[in-house]
Amino acid sequence: MTTLENRPKTALIVIDVQNGVVGQAHERDAVVANVASLVDKARVEQVPVVWVQHNDEELQRESEEWRIVPELGRSDDEPLVEKSYPDSFEDTTLESVLAGLEVGRLVVAGAQTDVCIRSTLHGALVRGYDAILVSDAHTTEDMSKWGAPTPDLVIAHTNLYWKYQAAPGRTGGTVETKDVDFAG
Repeated sequence: MTTLENRPKTALIVIDVQNGVVGQAHERDAVVANVASLVDKARVEQVPVVWVQHNDEELQRESEEWRIVPELGRSDDEPLVEKSYPDSFEDTTLESVLAGLEVGRLVVAGAQTDVCIRSTLHGALVRGYDAILVSDAHTTEDMSKWGAPTPDLVIAHTNLYWKYQAAPGRTGGTVETKDVDFAG
């Protein structure tokens, strides 16, 4: 029940599933497999798949680290949004892409849980979108040596607090890959 008018559709948003982002991520292979499953399901159901790809000094455009992981293949007709900030909406074309697709509900998967996933989820909710996090299709690397919790705890905490997110006229929530319903 998005607050965005004339935006009845849902899109799958795949954030930063790039070699340099998920290479050392927690349960990388299982998460990438779940993302691939979501992409396949979205395509079969003719749900838009929007790819978000980060670039900065560490992930320089066209480098091997910047590339989307080989297990996932973006179709040429699927939008690609390049970003340089954690929130996928910030200084990008994401909003105009979603408006053009009449999308008001997002199903979100990718990396990293504690940076780009959280920022994009919050960015979506405050912009009027419903934003559903796929609880077993996001991951992060271990940053505990800098004082962060271990990745399993970061993921569990994000799933817990996003499960209950809501705002006037908008919903958050979580769902497992096997239970994703693109129809809403």
